[in-house]
Amino acid sequence: MRFAIPWDFAAVLVVLAIVVPWRGYIRVNQLLREETVSTPKRLVLYASTIAFQWVATLFVLWRCRIHGYRPADLGIALPRPWLTLTAAAVLTVLITANQLASIRRLASLPRDRQGPFRALSLKLMPQNATERLAFFALVVTVAICEEVLYRGWAQKFFQDFSGGSVLVAVIASAAIFSIAHIYQGRRGLIVTFVVGALFSIIRAWTGSLIPTMAAHFAADLAAGLLAPVWLNSQTGKAIDDAAPIGTSGTRS
Repeated sequence: MRFAIPWDFAAVLVVLAIVVPWRGYIRVNQLLREETVSTPKRLVLYASTIAFQWVATLFVLWRCRIHGYRPADLGIALPRPWLTLTAAAVLTVLITANQLASIRRLASLPRDRQGPFRALSLKLMPQNATERLAFFALVVTVAICEEVLYRGWAQKFFQDFSGGSVLVAVIASAAIFSIAHIYQGRRGLIVTFVVGALFSIIRAWTGSLIPTMAAHFAADLAAGLLAPVWLNSQTGKAIDDAAPIGTSGTRS
């Protein structure tokens, strides 16, 4: 039986696979090229991202309801509570521990060897209490909305499109999730694909988005709050601080 893509689902797919990566790449590189990023500019970035993600998520949930999707079809459920909560705890600890170890290892390197992540952290991550409060709201939004969009809707869409193949759904949803982070460069694309695939497997196994939402939230919060502090406190000598930001390191 041929799977016909509804116009609204096709539009969402175009937005997630093309518009989001393109706009993210443009916006982030514009900020990276600036000598300094002020608090108002960071707050505008956070607020606009929050607004866009909630609008996109609510639109998807609305159209899914129109097409007869149940919340459980999107992973918005708790079918096996003990398995789901155990998976949430284990995944959150593992992902967060890996995130912290990666940041600590990066901070121990001289600045010229820290790559694009240093620029991304110091330009985009919160630097004061006001920004941290707004960033917390951003992390909550991203953890909920991106999981609904990529592991909820996209994974279900690709599984239906492929005739029920979980493998295709995992790979395809991880791929568009990775592409959305194209501003992180080639290494970021690979890491995000691997994490996205792991999250998709957990979502398929448990039937719930709760484990991936919890891990997504914890990892992003840890990166946002600790990366600027650790990178600023490291003592590696800056050999090439004046080099252009956002060139080879932030392009795939």
